[in-house]
Amino acid sequence: MEMETMAMTLIAHSGDARTLAFQALQAAKKHNFEEADRLIGESKKASVLAHNAQTELLVAEANGEKLEISVLLIHSQDHLIIEMIQMYKNQK
Repeated sequence: MEMETMAMTLIAHSGDARTLAFQALQAAKKHNFEEADRLIGESKKASVLAHNAQTELLVAEANGEKLEISVLLIHSQDHLIIEMIQMYKNQK
């Protein structure tokens, strides 16, 4: 896979994971925890896809391929959202 394609895959899946996590937070604020849990599950799936793309980039770099694209990686935001949803659940 081309470096540009891997980078765009990483960015797209990271953005999806973050968007789904924030949608889950909004559902939790409305005490719709079933929907929040569903959205967090979808967020985790997107995060795994992003992580796989990130791993491909890291392996390519470790193998000596020069990366022409600078990519900022989003890694821990979904963990923060999960904790915030748990806080809303505890307020029930």
